[in-house]
Amino acid sequence: MSYAVTETETYTTTDIATVVRRFTADIVMIAQSSRAITEAKARDYAHDVELLAKEGYLKKVDLTLLSADVEVRACQYIVNTAANDLTMVRPGGVMWPQVENAYLRIVISYTSDYDDAARERMKKKFKVGWSPTNADTSHVGLSRTGGRDYASNGWGLQRQDYAA
Repeated sequence: MSYAVTETETYTTTDIATVVRRFTADIVMIAQSSRAITEAKARDYAHDVELLAKEGYLKKVDLTLLSADVEVRACQYIVNTAANDLTMVRPGGVMWPQVENAYLRIVISYTSDYDDAARERMKKKFKVGWSPTNADTSHVGLSRTGGRDYASNGWGLQRQDYAA
């Protein structure tokens, strides 16, 4: 028995930009409510996320609000390139608390296509100085509290929320 599999992409960079606008709205709301970063810095992060997504290098984005190195809130945005079954919803539900010694950690996970040549080519376009990390993004000290899906024509971000 034999069979053939055909894989097609049903989305464009315009679809990615549409979805990343939802991510941008979320991270700006997080910045405004937590005051852990400025709105301008949040937009810089969103810019870089969009660049990586449009090149096919983005796998996941993890945002974690820490207070003196203790996780308070988190959300993960997981890329789904077969998101035809996801529904685009409005951004929101990310009003995070203001805490003492607030720090917003942003960790990006890349696809296997993000090799050394891609890193070199992309770093000139970034607004943020990204560096490697071994940060644990499993959020074992937090509970999953819900999420949202953002999608357009087969490309999506599935947001998973975590809280103490």
